[in-house]
Amino acid sequence: MNIYIVGYPCCGKTSLGKKIAKKIGYNFVDLDHLFEEQYKITISDFFEKYNEEAFRMCERKILHSTTSLKNTVIATGGGTPCYFDNMEFINKNGVSIYLQRCIGFLAERLRNTKQNRPLLQNLTAEEMPSYIEKQLSNREPYYLKAHIVTSLQTPMDIVEFIKSTINID
Repeated sequence: MNIYIVGYPCCGKTSLGKKIAKKIGYNFVDLDHLFEEQYKITISDFFEKYNEEAFRMCERKILHSTTSLKNTVIATGGGTPCYFDNMEFINKNGVSIYLQRCIGFLAERLRNTKQNRPLLQNLTAEEMPSYIEKQLSNREPYYLKAHIVTSLQTPMDIVEFIKSTINID
């Protein structure tokens, strides 16, 4: 069984996903890293060279390729569940977990991240919370389709919650 972690950028999908995978003896993959490995270009450079629509189509192909994985925790991109039928695909092919976070937490993490985020790169620190709020209001209906919704912060709490919710030894 695969576990797909969804949520807004910088909510902890990758860092918590790695820790969760280790604690339950699963493999871990990050869709953004798979994208950059497969296409030999950073996501930021891809956005600059092409556009978001082209990125979302490529991202969908990579998402669909995860059906060949077994016992893997998969961190999706922040927008992955919100395009095409991606959230339905995720729910059909594994257990989905939405890492729900407050806007203040997300804004702080995004301000401090070293990664270049194409959709946020031109925002000031003051503009970021309102932008996140607006974007999250569009994305959250997709995220909330996840099998599990949690605002727990620590990997151990999340692992225990997952074990109590789904059948993982």
